Amino acid sequence: MTSPARADLSRLLFDGRYEQTHQDLHELLLDPLFDPREGLTLNEAGKLAYERSRAVHGRLERPREILADPWRLFALAEWPSLVDVSTFSLLMVHYNLAFGTVVEHGDRDDLKDLADELDRLDSFSPYMATELGYGNNVAALRTEAVHDPATGTFVLNTPDALAQKYMSYSGFPDIPKLAVVMARLKADGRDHGVFPFLVRISDRNGLCEGVHAAPCPEKPVQGLDNGLTWFDHVRVPDRQLLHGDLGRFGEDGVFRPASGNARKRFLRAMSRILPGRLCVASAATGAGRASVYIALRYAARRLTNAPGRNDLPVIEYRSHQLALFTALAKTYAMTLLLNHAKREYTRAPGQPAPAGLGDLVSITKALATWEMTEVVAVCRERCGAQGIFGVNRIADYGSLLQGLVTAEGDNQVLLATTAGQIVARGEDYGDAEGAEGGEPAGAPAPPEDPRAPAFLVAAARHRERELLRAARAAMTDDSADRTYFEAWNATLNPALEMARARGVRIALECLTAAVGAARDETARAALTLLTSLYGLTELRRDSGWFLARGLLTAAQVERLPLEADALCAELLPYADPLIGGFNLSPELLRAPIAADDYVAAFQRHTGALGPAAARTAAPAPAAEGS
Repeated sequence: MTSPARADLSRLLFDGRYEQTHQDLHELLLDPLFDPREGLTLNEAGKLAYERSRAVHGRLERPREILADPWRLFALAEWPSLVDVSTFSLLMVHYNLAFGTVVEHGDRDDLKDLADELDRLDSFSPYMATELGYGNNVAALRTEAVHDPATGTFVLNTPDALAQKYMSYSGFPDIPKLAVVMARLKADGRDHGVFPFLVRISDRNGLCEGVHAAPCPEKPVQGLDNGLTWFDHVRVPDRQLLHGDLGRFGEDGVFRPASGNARKRFLRAMSRILPGRLCVASAATGAGRASVYIALRYAARRLTNAPGRNDLPVIEYRSHQLALFTALAKTYAMTLLLNHAKREYTRAPGQPAPAGLGDLVSITKALATWEMTEVVAVCRERCGAQGIFGVNRIADYGSLLQGLVTAEGDNQVLLATTAGQIVARGEDYGDAEGAEGGEPAGAPAPPEDPRAPAFLVAAARHRERELLRAARAAMTDDSADRTYFEAWNATLNPALEMARARGVRIALECLTAAVGAARDETARAALTLLTSLYGLTELRRDSGWFLARGLLTAAQVERLPLEADALCAELLPYADPLIGGFNLSPELLRAPIAADDYVAAFQRHTGALGPAAARTAAPAPAAEGS
């Protein structure tokens, strides 16, 4: 039976949408099709991911309907990765990046047959933007689509090795693929910039004429068909240009791009990247929650020795508590930060997205994937040797997070770009995006209690504000004869800290808001402790900065580790309801160490009988002399 605290925490973590948006996805993944399969080759694992993706598609509403409800799309990003990280990747590329681009820019009667083909999942749709030589700089990509008015086609071509499409799914030539390919549109002797095209890559007979692919090197865990893809003068019908409102051919056959510069048109063409970042962060926080759930359940049941005691659960050790409860606090903080970013995204009217929303989504993606990478690593280590086994899931989540950190924009580049935009806009702190808004007058005084949530929020706001001021001052310093690049390069690392500090500040505000929104007293008490632990963790991280500015005394800095230990001791009784709010179960995750009896579960998985059963099953010894 669900406790009131667990139900209240679930309501807050899933933003009141679990039953209508998430529950059927949870139940779908209980199907035996998603049971762990050991001993598969990477190719076999990749083919299984395609099979599982078709099963998910067959049990849910059509992709077009899911795209119309961003909350549903984000939920689809959150759950499949818990049982198969490759299935998550396939679904998100098809639903959000590729088919989402078709719906936004090619929702026309003359493309209905191809759009319906993707909506039915008769063909999968890879998204081909990144090129081997250009990484995140897709605005500079070189694949070209040259218009041939005599035949009513574009000639799609890869001019050199640097322009080969990189990482998209083209390695299984027997699976039908209808890709969205970003290419440079050339018509009437002019380069009109980058546009999306819908291109048939393969059918059941293999790769289409003029399309070439080679597999990328193998990746751990994720056995998908990532490849290098290149085009040798492939004819693409005019209708398969996904121009949307980006421009169109006139009756005179001349292509006329929409008003505005090429960069704005390019950003509009890449509009699915923004919700894609929220999908990536959803998968990351889902993996973080699952890792903490598994690690804490195992820690409560894994017995060890202690001075003067035997058979003590390892979670009783303060060192274990600090590692896992800090991970738990970060997971709650990132989940609530992500919920805030999702709400802001769903409220934003149309395209292009407001600058503040882009900042929030990018910071959320970067901070959530970085923090969950650390959370998963800590949980894996605290589970000892059991954390290494793929069947216990956490190692697989570590591989997933390695990919998510660079997906939809490499975190370091993404955060640097975001920080540069914030600094360049010259906004006041009061204009900054946040969950609560408002700004304290001046720096907060050294507190009597450094773990008080009000002080921790005030300290986070002050640090963000001061880092922003320092970055802006450094950029506008005219005392040195510098180029713009030299000025930005000297400011870059402090600006990155400022952008990270903004994410931390908003996450703390979201935690504080959750405390206020809690209806159950136990849930409220648990959330208050988590808020303090998350804030204290960040305070310890930057304690030298706070000490130098008089926000903490030397004695308080020395006491911060003791305060964190004390919070862990207070959090211990709340561990079960806190992870109960994740709405996970051993049946869903199928991780033996998450089971109520992990020893029996591990024995069942390995096929071991165990000592008692082995004695019972052993044949009786032969009589002497027989």
